[in-house]
Amino acid sequence: MAVSVSFKLPAIVCFVALLSCSVQGQLSPTFYATKCKNVERIVRSVVAQAVAKEPRMGASLLRLFFHDCFVQGCDASILLDEAPGIATEKNAFGNINSARGFEVIDAAKQQVERVCRATVSCADILALAARDSVSLLGGPNWQMPLGRRDSRTANIAEANQLPAPFSSLSQLTANFRQKGLNFQDLTVLSGAHSVGSAICSAFKTRVWGGDGNVDTSFALQTRQTCPASGGDTQLTPLTTPNTNRFSNQFYKNLVARRGLLHSDQELFNGSFTDALVRKYSTDAGAFFRDFSVSMVKLGNIRVLTGQNGEVRLNCRKLN
Repeated sequence: MAVSVSFKLPAIVCFVALLSCSVQGQLSPTFYATKCKNVERIVRSVVAQAVAKEPRMGASLLRLFFHDCFVQGCDASILLDEAPGIATEKNAFGNINSARGFEVIDAAKQQVERVCRATVSCADILALAARDSVSLLGGPNWQMPLGRRDSRTANIAEANQLPAPFSSLSQLTANFRQKGLNFQDLTVLSGAHSVGSAICSAFKTRVWGGDGNVDTSFALQTRQTCPASGGDTQLTPLTTPNTNRFSNQFYKNLVARRGLLHSDQELFNGSFTDALVRKYSTDAGAFFRDFSVSMVKLGNIRVLTGQNGEVRLNCRKLN
């Protein structure tokens, strides 16, 4: 069950707003205040409908934002379909048959275009959708810096280098460092796995004897939905018990050696991230505050602003 920290959210919002201005001066939470003042209300309404229909969609939209920002920066490149000169990132190893939520972004874009023609980028809509997904699932809310523009390219080669569920802690920290994110960002952003699911092939080796740092009862329980042979596409919640609520349960699972993915359990395996995991496992407020700050940092990675890129009219193709 998610722990409410609503009494702390104003402080989170103010602090994150200040951080966003200092980190990336070209982005601002008020970027559309006069250009498209209803954009946040429109996006949240579309996301709320999608999450109410299928809570898992919130996790999918959050993942979509991560996978966009880790490839060329937060520029909506992941939304581009295959086209001449565009090798879609949707076919990358970490996205094919698993990245989802594109139709929700399409729906939000269509509604925004009706009231603010050629004004709001797909990259900003995706950023808002990720933020709203977290808060709608019981997590924190924060002011999202806006003003991104959309890329005119995609990069499937870089998309094929997305962090894998089999990664070691050293591999994960190196990957995040390349994006300007530190080990605290890695630890707190991994808390997004408090919601969502993973396919059996992503954790089969862990629960069938590949890892030594796994709780025996958890491994036996998980094998029921992930057999040693076959069943590779079967889904299992990333955090148990599965409440479809954004909370610090993920970290409690790690302390109990019940992390589903090898890469997640690496955060609590006798190394320098253990202390943060313990902290977040007992302090949901700290997790929510730090998650908000790290999401702003994530959303600032290699953004296109000003005259760079474009504002796509259709998120799936170039203008």
